[in-house]
Amino acid sequence: MTHREALEVLAAHRGDRVVLTTMGSIELWPAISDTPLDFAYLPSSMGQGVSLGLGFALATGRGVVAVTGDGSLLMNLGCLVTVANHPAPLTVLLIDNGLYEVTGGQDVAGAGRTDFGSLARAAGIARVYEFDDAEAWRRGAVEVFNGAGPAFVWLKVLGEHGKKTPTAPRPMAEQIRRLQSALAG
Repeated sequence: MTHREALEVLAAHRGDRVVLTTMGSIELWPAISDTPLDFAYLPSSMGQGVSLGLGFALATGRGVVAVTGDGSLLMNLGCLVTVANHPAPLTVLLIDNGLYEVTGGQDVAGAGRTDFGSLARAAGIARVYEFDDAEAWRRGAVEVFNGAGPAFVWLKVLGEHGKKTPTAPRPMAEQIRRLQSALAG
């Protein structure tokens, strides 16, 4: 499946959840969804999106989807243990394209060999899902978003070379105000 197809399924099933995007997803997401509950985490410290998403979920009690890449997740694998030990309505949506797509297209270490589902299970996350085509993801998304507690969704997508580092759709201060307003209302 393409990265865009993966995000389109998310948009169709997110409900009233906050969607926190990082890196390559930031470029695509505003064309699919642009609500006050969308938060583009950029500039981001690679690997910190899941932790920020967990903080949002714990602070608000609202469902949050943290969209992260395989390279970013590898930079902070410890976040999976933290997610498992602080149950919250968080869904970690891993976009695995095997590349550091927006920093030059380098291969991610272990690309195609790292079993992210097993890593999430070993960290203690009980609800782990894996999809490598858009139709299976469409069918499985209902179960993913109807379950309780943290979930980890591993989406295998096609990588693209030649992508540039994205820019956030609006300044951080504006994103924060929009999100605060949406959460308060």
